[in-house]
Amino acid sequence: MFSRRNFLKTSIFGTGAMALAPSFHQLFATSNTSTGAAKRFIFIRKSSGLRPLESALMNFSAKDKELDEKKQALEVDLDKHELPRWLRGLDDHKQHITILQGLSAKMSENVHYSFSSVMGCFKSNRNTLSAIKRTTIDFELAKLFPSPFGHVELSFAGGRTGIVSGFSAPAPQTRNYCYADPDTARAELFKSVLNPEAVNSDNDMLSFLQSKEGMKASGIAGHELRRQEAQIESIDAIRERNKKLIEISGSLAKHLPELAPVHANGGPNATTPEKQAAMTDVLIAALKAGLTNVVTYTIDDLGTPITGLPGNETDRVGIHPLGHDEAFGGVPAWMTREQIRISHMNQVKTIVEKLKATPEGNGTMFDNTMIMYFPENGETHHGIGTESPFIIMSGKNCQLDIAGRYIRLPFLGEPGHKTLGNWYTTLLNAHGNPIKHYGDLDAEMARKKLPQTGPIQQLMG
Repeated sequence: MFSRRNFLKTSIFGTGAMALAPSFHQLFATSNTSTGAAKRFIFIRKSSGLRPLESALMNFSAKDKELDEKKQALEVDLDKHELPRWLRGLDDHKQHITILQGLSAKMSENVHYSFSSVMGCFKSNRNTLSAIKRTTIDFELAKLFPSPFGHVELSFAGGRTGIVSGFSAPAPQTRNYCYADPDTARAELFKSVLNPEAVNSDNDMLSFLQSKEGMKASGIAGHELRRQEAQIESIDAIRERNKKLIEISGSLAKHLPELAPVHANGGPNATTPEKQAAMTDVLIAALKAGLTNVVTYTIDDLGTPITGLPGNETDRVGIHPLGHDEAFGGVPAWMTREQIRISHMNQVKTIVEKLKATPEGNGTMFDNTMIMYFPENGETHHGIGTESPFIIMSGKNCQLDIAGRYIRLPFLGEPGHKTLGNWYTTLLNAHGNPIKHYGDLDAEMARKKLPQTGPIQQLMG
């Protein structure tokens, strides 16, 4: 059982690592959409880069292949082309796919890790708290489509388990928390169903934290004390959320995911595909239960142990040596990297198909969902940020005109080039936030006096 002192050491209030979502102030509010159904966004971060050629189409015409290889503007319909091998599991859903090439991410941190920066378009100084410059894009979208949890972060980074510090940021100089294994995610998201007594205990702890005694017991002073005081303003909202979750626990119970025993206590004996499948089940359950509309999922990083991978079933694959072309079990590195991407796409396919099978309004949940799969660190293992490919799955109510197409934007420094900040501005503008530009600007484009603010107009619906 947590003591008050231990709670303070590990909570959002004691460390600043587990931050409050701003949308806690908008619990169960009306969604910001003309269709009546909230839009959903799933960000899936992968490590070790995504090489642009790995996402190129297999049967480009000679002219289109030349344009693509020269990184010049190009747009083709996917229904007339064969997808890369690792994407073919999504063939039945090709009309929803967008392969978006050519975005740069120089304003983000690259090389091995991006930490928070790829979600916020700033340099993170290797995950320094003070370097978190702004609210990350996922939390900005969560403000537009409020939900009980506001935003949920999941992660397999570093082989961690439990509740740990995350990579998203609900505010400047504030780091989010994340669920690092499926069992913990299930237990915390569905706590009002699984353990309502614990929710009431949390409320007692929140009352203590809100008191002067709690402030004093935290042992925090100066800047951190001011941060804690600001966060405590949200305590009543959290208590209200807990109360509402208990009230609707009956309906939440219908969506409670079942996990195999191998996932208990962090699942030390579960293979990577088993862990991914279980986390996907929890993610889908949280969306279907209405607990969140925005999920950020770090599906791996350089420290994530890969076990049970098809083709390398008996190996413990290291993503970092794999990035340096080290073979495992006699399988070439490029082939194992492809199999890792295939395993990722298996999870994307599951999300798409389960949401398509869930009615919502006059259609399905997938109609109102966008899934974005992208490299956290750019175009290769040692990314430099000149390209950051995105694989996007979007339902028919997506506010953007992108589905079913391969889109290449002009290369960095060329007229018409667009950055990660332009892409995030596009998402925000299309869904109700008229921000002029999200994120830091690119220094090279600024030197060339090239326009670089605002949304990507050709993608706006």
